[in-house]
Amino acid sequence: MKRVLLPLIALMLLPLLAHARGTQPQYTLDPGQKLRAAQAVIENYYVEEVDADTIVTEAIKAMLKTLDPHSAYTTPKETQEFTEPLQGKFSGIGIQFNMLDDTVYVIQTINGGPSEKVGILAGDRIIAANDTVIAGKKFKNTDVMKRLRGPKGSVVALKVKRGPELIDFAVTRDDIPLYSVDETFMADPTTGYIRITRFAEETAQEVRTAMEKLRAQGMKNLILDVSDNGGGYLGAAFELASEFLPAGTPVVSTSGRATPPQTYTTEGRGSFLDGRVVVIANQNSASASEILSGALQDNDRALIVGRRTFGKGLVQRPFPFPDGSMVRLTVSRYYTPSGRCIQKHYDKGHSEEYQLELLNRYEDGELWSADSIQRPDSLRYETLRFKRPVYGGGGIIPDVFVPADTSFYSVYYRDLVAKGIVNRTAINYVDANRAALKAEYPTDADFQAKFSIPEELVQRLIDAGTDAKIEFNEEQWQRSRPLVEAIMKGLLARDLYDDGSYYRPLSKLNKDFGEALKLINDPERYNSLLRGETTE
Repeated sequence: MKRVLLPLIALMLLPLLAHARGTQPQYTLDPGQKLRAAQAVIENYYVEEVDADTIVTEAIKAMLKTLDPHSAYTTPKETQEFTEPLQGKFSGIGIQFNMLDDTVYVIQTINGGPSEKVGILAGDRIIAANDTVIAGKKFKNTDVMKRLRGPKGSVVALKVKRGPELIDFAVTRDDIPLYSVDETFMADPTTGYIRITRFAEETAQEVRTAMEKLRAQGMKNLILDVSDNGGGYLGAAFELASEFLPAGTPVVSTSGRATPPQTYTTEGRGSFLDGRVVVIANQNSASASEILSGALQDNDRALIVGRRTFGKGLVQRPFPFPDGSMVRLTVSRYYTPSGRCIQKHYDKGHSEEYQLELLNRYEDGELWSADSIQRPDSLRYETLRFKRPVYGGGGIIPDVFVPADTSFYSVYYRDLVAKGIVNRTAINYVDANRAALKAEYPTDADFQAKFSIPEELVQRLIDAGTDAKIEFNEEQWQRSRPLVEAIMKGLLARDLYDDGSYYRPLSKLNKDFGEALKLINDPERYNSLLRGETTE
């Protein structure tokens, strides 16, 4: 290896030798040669042994760092972790779990999944996986997942504690779906609500299925919630936006130095063209969430409620390597139908400052006041149908601004959540009362309508906090109590019924949700804002 590389090293060193003799360099290296030569010098002459993979990895990362904040390199392991949620599935045993007192506690088994098929139940505790004892080892959730996930068709031997019994299960791993839609319910007799957590391969189909379910329950209008949704596939956002737009409607366009301009236009007639639509978005809604929001706003098909979105208007293309690693390189910018690029400002090579932009919004007061949002005339555009003004240059500005809500926040609440006290207390309560709760509240609807957090459970929570050295504060507790009780009710419902049960109790306290529901049920105000006859 060294003999092959030495001529290249010599070539690199010749200009330096010439300069040392007082003459002008006679040789030049192109950037690629120089990079390879630098690697060869380090590998052959550094004082200690070096890891070539580490050198190359860090070199690639350094190159990408000089570009934009979203171009990135991922190792084979990181690539797998990144792509799994977007592909919509992974291979595992099909449970949702939590750590309770250093033991893996099964919250739910996935319907039709490997664990349900062999008889594992909610409330079971996994003591060991294959030959590895899990209980009492203080494993992180990621460590547990490594032992439960594995190739499709492989078998994992589990030792499970159910009450006083120890039961052995042999679970054959299979493909487990990862869902994009985690909440679907009727917010009122005519308004459906769908919360989308990511834009993955199956997102549009999941939303279509959710809408069919809601239509059967009387849905006429729809709230789409993409708050805190960091995005995903551009194609998924395009496909979902097409559900709300007529055929031939522009959704998004892209353009880059090495990629020809392309406009994505709906090919078929959407399935939901008539009802009112409100999209909830906030400062953490990014990428594909902004493509959907921008398409519906620019086509005057929906109103956006919440706060200005993140501002990611760059498109990354994956370039996978044979070893499983990947470069995700920014190859184009995307533009909403009105022509806006909503990418916020960045300086090349200064990604740290870029990441602090959300903190700057917080410090500048933008999360509480719409007046802090910049609307320069140079970035003013018009919607396609009603010609109302919209702005580029930094996210999607909502049609109805809702200040961030911190009214329930307290240090006491923060510590209860951060130390897992709320989650653990809820799990213990369900574990001790599962049969009685299911008997009294057979369905999720019964539970949501009739169940209230009992004082006994409140006291258990406070006592558990005290045991964990969290000093009780009456004033802070009363401030945060409505939120804590809503979270606990959601946790209980999710454990007893399904994932879609968690958010309903919290929605009653969520100001974004409340404003969206009020707006969608006020046709006069809704239509006035949509036509640009009034602004908020």
